[in-house]
Amino acid sequence: MTWNSGYVTDVVYTTGYYEEQSPSRIALSCLLGNVAPGFGRRSDRLTYLEMGCGRGRGALCLAASNPDWRVIAIDFMPAHIAEARELAEEAGIDNIEFLEADLATLDPNTLPEVDVASAHGVWSWVSDEVRAGIVRILASRLRPGGALHLSYNSLPSWQGALGLQRLIHTAGRRIGGRSDRQAEGALKLVESLGAAGAYHLDQADLVRTLKKNLPNMPPEYVAHEYMNDDWRPCFHADVAAALADAKLDYVASGEILENFPELMLSEEQRAVWKGIEDPGLRELAKDFCLARGLRHDVYVRGPRRISSGARNAALNDLHLMLARRPEDFVYKVDFPAGHAALERSFYEPVVEALGQGPRRVGDLLSLPGLAGKRENPAELVGMLVGTGQAAIMTRPEAGSGEAAGRLNDRIATRVLQGDSPHGSLASLRLGSGMRCSGDHYVTASLIRRLGVDSPIEQWPAAIGMPADSPAYDQFLKAAEATRHSQTPVWTQAGII
Repeated sequence: MTWNSGYVTDVVYTTGYYEEQSPSRIALSCLLGNVAPGFGRRSDRLTYLEMGCGRGRGALCLAASNPDWRVIAIDFMPAHIAEARELAEEAGIDNIEFLEADLATLDPNTLPEVDVASAHGVWSWVSDEVRAGIVRILASRLRPGGALHLSYNSLPSWQGALGLQRLIHTAGRRIGGRSDRQAEGALKLVESLGAAGAYHLDQADLVRTLKKNLPNMPPEYVAHEYMNDDWRPCFHADVAAALADAKLDYVASGEILENFPELMLSEEQRAVWKGIEDPGLRELAKDFCLARGLRHDVYVRGPRRISSGARNAALNDLHLMLARRPEDFVYKVDFPAGHAALERSFYEPVVEALGQGPRRVGDLLSLPGLAGKRENPAELVGMLVGTGQAAIMTRPEAGSGEAAGRLNDRIATRVLQGDSPHGSLASLRLGSGMRCSGDHYVTASLIRRLGVDSPIEQWPAAIGMPADSPAYDQFLKAAEATRHSQTPVWTQAGII
């Protein structure tokens, strides 16, 4: 057996950012589950651990956005760790440590105690030995009251797609060569079989969606997602049982809206769901009703249940900012339970107030005409943050954040050199990142360098783009559109 033990290691993974990994979002999930986020008292001096950090962009974003935190990020692949360390050094991010290690054999005693841990996209892609190593680390190093975010491909949603994964894996291995080339060849076979009407490529919604989207995904993504030998989706109950050995209890979903059954389940489904007393059976019943294939779970090591009054008091103290311009706010939203319209008489004054700057939730609920109209701040926070139209701001009075700015600029430089464009803009005020694409990185960096009102015609020269470049006009158009839509948001977040 080679050192990679059946895991794809010959091509690097894509970059990305997942809000569910942010401690502020994990804390919100805890509150929505009526559990006190025990790490909240250490919010400005957290120790954060990411297991399976990939190329490190998410961990770096949190480190740059929280200079007083200690961030430790672990990955199995030397190429990932080398790139992450290089970027940290370039950006001068000195409160993060990247470790190349196998979670199956890592001695937990080499790590400090941590307040929050996260493992995104690891659990259902690795062997039993790695899973056992994760549990061992959490049992030894996660502080009492500490929280874990864990994502994994869940059953029964993936049941109909088991054959699709096996087809990609087997075809790729038979084709041979580098993993991304294997993935490309395997996808051609999937496309051909789908066009020929292969029965089992048209029987499940998830399979049909994947079959449609896979050809547009980077081959390295497909390789890492579907071509590991130990790829196995999981039932929630089995994950919970494994984590119980680390004294971890499931408390809520990291997907904010999933904590609101009225948005996720139909009236008939809720009637059945409410009649189930056992928590684990409730989760299984919910999983049978939802079409999503990835679970984001939040666990706490020794959860302390709190009253609704205590929960509401904590929610009222949160500060929110709009993640888009007020005129771009969407009031009609699709949920698994059906279409929903956010009541304009309630939400429009809230959006108008947030358009003027970050606000405390309790103050929003006390706006003229709203007092007493909504007594549950969970609805306001859940709908705004859960739909991605608002963000939690942990330091509303903070400045722009030098470390965050340096990281954003360095990634912008790499994007211009052809690096992966997907990630997030770090923000000291948010204490986390704002998910973005490559043109956002570049536009934000140019605004920081040249000023928000600088003539757009100066921008191409600032990045070395000649006027006769085929991309010149397209760049100007996209940059102007991004500046117009994002400047108010980035200004409030301290990104520019």
